[in-house]
Amino acid sequence: MYGTFYFIIVLRIGKAVIKIDRLAQIGIIIQDITAADRVNDILHDYSSYIVGRMGLPYKKYGVMVISIIIDAPVEIISALTGKLGMIKNVTAKSVMSKLDIPTLSEEK
Repeated sequence: MYGTFYFIIVLRIGKAVIKIDRLAQIGIIIQDITAADRVNDILHDYSSYIVGRMGLPYKKYGVMVISIIIDAPVEIISALTGKLGMIKNVTAKSVMSKLDIPTLSEEK
């Protein structure tokens, strides 16, 4: 019925750009220890956006659970979650805040 639409809002002021970021939580469950290295490599690629990370082994079920807090544009959050979710034996889901966070950056 109704879809979700994301808008990228960019305001240019001289060479500076104001972008709108979102605060999000990404939950990751790793069911096979051999996938952990690939997960860590991807998280390292996005480390500039990651605010915090907590990982716990859940020995009862033999899985690892990781929670990531990220401050990034919607497309970055979606790309990271998608890349993680494509790894075999890894599940990743994100929850985004409704809070828009304006970020000032230099144009490249």
